[in-house]
Amino acid sequence: MSGSRDLAVKPDIGFLVRERFGVGESPVWDAENGRLLWCDIPAGVIHAVTVVTGARRRWAFGEPVPSFGLAQGGRLVVALRNDVMLFDPETGRRALVARVEHAKPDMRLNDGKVGPDGAFWVGSMDGSGDGMPAAKLYRIAPDGDMRVVAEGIAIANGLAWNAVGDRMYHSDSRGDIWLDCWDFDAATGAMSNRRRLREHDEAVGRPDGGACDMDGNYWSAGPSAGRLNRFSAEGELLDWIDLPIRTPTMPCFGDADMQTIYVTSLDSKADEGRDGVVRLRVDVPGVPVGRFGA
Repeated sequence: MSGSRDLAVKPDIGFLVRERFGVGESPVWDAENGRLLWCDIPAGVIHAVTVVTGARRRWAFGEPVPSFGLAQGGRLVVALRNDVMLFDPETGRRALVARVEHAKPDMRLNDGKVGPDGAFWVGSMDGSGDGMPAAKLYRIAPDGDMRVVAEGIAIANGLAWNAVGDRMYHSDSRGDIWLDCWDFDAATGAMSNRRRLREHDEAVGRPDGGACDMDGNYWSAGPSAGRLNRFSAEGELLDWIDLPIRTPTMPCFGDADMQTIYVTSLDSKADEGRDGVVRLRVDVPGVPVGRFGA
């Protein structure tokens, strides 16, 4: 494995889907149905593939879909440009949960995940580059209560929680490109003791989507370096995996044993065949995702 550190065996990396997406993002493992879901942000589409059979489904929303998560009753909690919706894939029914008013034109919501507290945590992005980033991180409860938990961000990314649910990770993938961590209360969603774990550079890979494994490590897609980084709980770079996709965007753990990592990618606009969703086996299982309303 080119450039690896601690991984003893080179993982076998293959494509689950070899296809170009504008911005493939937010992979979510649906254990109940044995399928992987992900979105194409600019196309406004959520895709699903049943891993065993290869059967595909898609749902179009008519506007960007930056992120989503699983919800109670077989539904999804979906972030759109401004709105967070509950969506039923079987009936197509939608219900508004919350609406975000952005501070600048052309802003939208971005990375989002369901936390161990059952709330949907979602950040926004400010691509203005005016030196005064206005993106924020929100906690949206199942009853629609919304609060701002962090601000002054360029592009909110990297949300993930450890297995115990007492640490939350979050990153900014533009500007100073940092990775932060909070102490977290899984019962209430309260955060405290924010600290900076590391400041990234383009060579290591700016921190995009993230996921945690059961050993407490944090896996981060590095689209500027074409690789998947593995960090310790304190932000030390332990190792990395060079991927066949040029611009990986987010990892998630899946399969029955949670020991397969799926990684989405955005359109590289360069080498045809280096886009899609890849998968690789690892030795340590990942932390299962939460459900909105749990």
